[in-house]
Amino acid sequence: MKTKFQIKDFSFYFNEEKVLKNINFEIEANSILGIIGPAGSGKTTFLRSLNRMNDLESGYRIEGNILLDGIDIYKPEYDVVELRKKVGMVFAMPVPLPMSIYENVVYGPRLSGVQDKKRLDELVEKSLSSAYLWEEVKDRLHTSGMRLSGGQQQRLCLARVLAMEPEAILLDEPSSGLDPISTAKIEDALTVLKKSYTIILVTNNTKQAARVADNTAFFLMGELIELGTTSQIFTSPVKTQTDDYITGRFG
Repeated sequence: MKTKFQIKDFSFYFNEEKVLKNINFEIEANSILGIIGPAGSGKTTFLRSLNRMNDLESGYRIEGNILLDGIDIYKPEYDVVELRKKVGMVFAMPVPLPMSIYENVVYGPRLSGVQDKKRLDELVEKSLSSAYLWEEVKDRLHTSGMRLSGGQQQRLCLARVLAMEPEAILLDEPSSGLDPISTAKIEDALTVLKKSYTIILVTNNTKQAARVADNTAFFLMGELIELGTTSQIFTSPVKTQTDDYITGRFG
């Protein structure tokens, strides 16, 4: 399998508190990595490190390296705008823009210079289809994205990321506020999308990781405790802490 991200001795400090501690592992291309662990274990901080969203906070510093396709994304000359096009992010709470469904999807491509109407129309249909939303909204593309249900809004946010044609997608608990049907649609979409994208999914729902992830990483108090295939992590974890978390003894 081709490696998409290499994380080498990566530590993250926020106001001198060491939030992530010497993380080392690789993320395979065209796969889903599930990241599990209790609240405060550093999962979201790690996820945001992969597209430098943490840069938006003051008082942070890093040690070590994160390589995307062999290139260190923390090099001073690395183009952060280009990085965030390559590595899109879907947050826990859906945040549709206060505009139509169509305009939500084309917002990013337009900012990037895509003006051709035919090309934008193609991007809208492709992105909404990939997010399992097209059939539900194709007859009302010019109604407000704010009028969609919570589950539909989250899939609209996924479509908005896909419209930028990224290489990797980061998802931070994308189903945390959703009903089981909406959650299943997100999971179905991810399972298909991994053929074309590298997906990193932070989830507090261990069952979700077990359902969709190819590999799973268990974080605890800023450390990577264990990484393995999802079946191995959930059936025969090596570390006691992993077993305790998965079986519900803590977390």
